[in-house]
Amino acid sequence: MKLFSRAEANAMIPDLRVKLTRVRDLYASLADFREESRAASQAADSGGGGMPGGSAYVETLYEVGKLTTEIGESGVQIKDYQRGLIDFPAMKGERVVLLCWQLGEGDQIEWWHEIDGGFAGRQPL
Repeated sequence: MKLFSRAEANAMIPDLRVKLTRVRDLYASLADFREESRAASQAADSGGGGMPGGSAYVETLYEVGKLTTEIGESGVQIKDYQRGLIDFPAMKGERVVLLCWQLGEGDQIEWWHEIDGGFAGRQPL
């Protein structure tokens, strides 16, 4: 597991903000595809055709997967696609904690929580 200093994590925020915004938007668009899929399934049950926009759905899934893989491979943990919520493993004293940031927050990480504390356990740095 990669451990981040606060400075390292802060330096990643601008790039992550762009990627997480894109992931959030793509993830939201998948809801439209799910509705199309339901309609296509009902049409197929009654002899109709396949799902319109099927290749766009696959491309959207691919792009979400690509971006989330890039983020994950950097050592950053994505906790919520819709909120753009991420954690950076870091040391606090002699234990590993998570530096916590989400879309809409500033350019600096201001929060942390215990590994098992989750968002509800966030505390200011």
